[in-house]
Amino acid sequence: MDKKWNGSWIKEARFAELLPLNLYHKEGDAAPPHHHDEELKNFHMLVRKEFVLTDAYKEALLDITADDYYKLYINGRFVGQGPAQGNYYYYYYNRYDVASFLKEGTNVIAVHVYYQGLVCRAYNSGDYRQGMIAELEVDGKLIVKSDQTWLSRKANEYISGGIVGYNTQYLEWIDSREQVPDWRNASIDLSGWKSCEEMEDHGYSLFLQPTPPVSVYEIKPQHISALPEGGYFIDFGHELTGQLRLKAQGREGDVVEIRYGEELNSDGRTRYEMRCNCVYRELWTLSGSMDEAEFFDYKAFRYVEVLATSSTVKIDIDSFRAVVRHYPLDEEASLFESSDSNLNAIWSICRNGVKFGSQEHYVDCPTREKGQYLGDNTIITHAHSYVSGDLRLFRKALQDFARLSDSVCPGLMAVAPGHFMQEIADFSFQWPLQLMQYYRQSGDIQFLKEMLPTAVNMLEHFRLYRREDGLLENVSDKWNLVDWPEGMRDGYDFPLTKPVGTGCHNVINAFYYGAMKVVSEMRCMVNAQHTDDEGDSYDLDGFRDSFRKAFFDESSQLFTDAVGSSHSALHSNVLPLLFGLVPEEGKESVIELIRTKRLNCGVYMSYFVLQALAEAGEYALIYDLISSDDIHSWNNMVKEGATTCFEAWSKEAKWNTSLCHAWASAPIPILIEHIAGIQPAEPGWKKVTFKPRIPDTLKELKLSFRVAIGTISYEHKNGQSTLRVPDGITIN
Repeated sequence: MDKKWNGSWIKEARFAELLPLNLYHKEGDAAPPHHHDEELKNFHMLVRKEFVLTDAYKEALLDITADDYYKLYINGRFVGQGPAQGNYYYYYYNRYDVASFLKEGTNVIAVHVYYQGLVCRAYNSGDYRQGMIAELEVDGKLIVKSDQTWLSRKANEYISGGIVGYNTQYLEWIDSREQVPDWRNASIDLSGWKSCEEMEDHGYSLFLQPTPPVSVYEIKPQHISALPEGGYFIDFGHELTGQLRLKAQGREGDVVEIRYGEELNSDGRTRYEMRCNCVYRELWTLSGSMDEAEFFDYKAFRYVEVLATSSTVKIDIDSFRAVVRHYPLDEEASLFESSDSNLNAIWSICRNGVKFGSQEHYVDCPTREKGQYLGDNTIITHAHSYVSGDLRLFRKALQDFARLSDSVCPGLMAVAPGHFMQEIADFSFQWPLQLMQYYRQSGDIQFLKEMLPTAVNMLEHFRLYRREDGLLENVSDKWNLVDWPEGMRDGYDFPLTKPVGTGCHNVINAFYYGAMKVVSEMRCMVNAQHTDDEGDSYDLDGFRDSFRKAFFDESSQLFTDAVGSSHSALHSNVLPLLFGLVPEEGKESVIELIRTKRLNCGVYMSYFVLQALAEAGEYALIYDLISSDDIHSWNNMVKEGATTCFEAWSKEAKWNTSLCHAWASAPIPILIEHIAGIQPAEPGWKKVTFKPRIPDTLKELKLSFRVAIGTISYEHKNGQSTLRVPDGITIN
């Protein structure tokens, strides 16, 4: 812990009687015995504390956290929500400056605490760890702490409307007849409220969250129209993440149906039975008075239909709002404007995908999973660095995976945080690549030193699967992904079953080599010995020779997919090109293969295709692929109405495509680093490399973004390129 707490964990009585469940295990091992009381799932608890301030004050700081999640109000006003999910042994709390929320006299702290109870990617839940802890200091003096004097009650208005996604979230059926009026304010009827249970912390170690709470704000609809059967159709103009807020009045027991969607059906109605495996349909029962619906958990949507099931229901259309939430983003942190409207649209959907895919942690999609996937983060963190100029979420993401490795597997998990135990070998090898990217952006050598042992231990784990020649085979404790979805693997010739088929295949070994190579570089940077824990060199030269011997076909001058295979997939040649495994005589053939196959891969793998082409100096082909009208292109997403980048090249390209998937944001870093040609020449941007490769077809480009040393701006016009950097920075 980074502070000594005076407050106690307070819980609902039924949770106080239960010991926490251990949910950590390797994916391939049997999960620990797990039986969960259904009545304690989807549990909403209201907590409040009244106190009096008699003196004037200057500063007031409130520390708070909850398991799984809270929304905090003071004197009826919303303050913030959180925390970022974490493991109980490294759990986050938030600190708020609340001086402006307090007043002399009676004050009320009100907290809506939510415990989900599902084992999934979205929350560290399903373990019976529930409750909250809080402390308020005014001018350095402890005024309020959580204890048995706080009052609580169950929020009975939140009824389960079913589970959507991959056990991701409960839909909400709100019954306004059960709502507690004005529960966030002072001087209410406290019948039905009871003292909180003060309990042991069950091993929590609490640390101040290194990232700010999510930004929460309201936006109005861009379009509202009446529906023929009664009710309204709402369009917020673009995909967003958040909740709907609205008011209505009807007879007691009248029901309002609410449907959300990312797209429209062919008849122009909201597609609430979404292709991403979520059916976004919720209900709201009215009390007979003027009611306001406040949904708790967030969804990703653009369109909403509000349907009145009775003519007695009067919906207040002026009340329609989207309560938007995402990681804080300064809208002026980056700028991209060009003479190519299609390129502008591509940048926009990628930027918006990153914006709404960044919550308390990066999420692969804010609908079906809401999980932070290690492989997705290779692209998302790189793009988010340039979109936001804020590296705090990137840093925390690296730590999320490092900390979970300590309790489950040094070979790293594919999802962190969360109690969903999934392992993907391809993703494990990308963690060192992300660490190096963070160092390039930040220049934080101390953090590199702290994190490097995680990378070393990860590589050590995979020594279990090394053959005599150094190549990996039968990497069976983790999923071997190659690419996703399956149909985007370009016919990759190896049985990618779970566990993986017997033998030695290309992509895993290419990623393994890339990880060893970057770990070797980082060890040199921190003046560590270029050896592994057993004192042996990684022998990169020997591994490269073994890789070529196993997979390089001298007749075709291409790499094959596996030992014994004659097939050469795009993936089997892109990664060797990226990591320097292609012999000089094979480069022309490999580049020609990419030129022919283009982006015959998933959107995730397209990042590596573009980076490999940059390594080969094929900048014209990079620009061609980013700006193309191929079916496998970002322009195809734009033509299909995207406002955030998709999970796949087309809505129909995958059986459950998410229409907001930040792993598709590769054009952002590629356009900056390889087309505008702006890169850090030294970690932390202490020097800048500037080698623009603007095609003749792009007449104008304006670009600016924030990095560790300030704002960099670039302008291309009339064939001339100008770069502006902060004073004292050298341009190479």
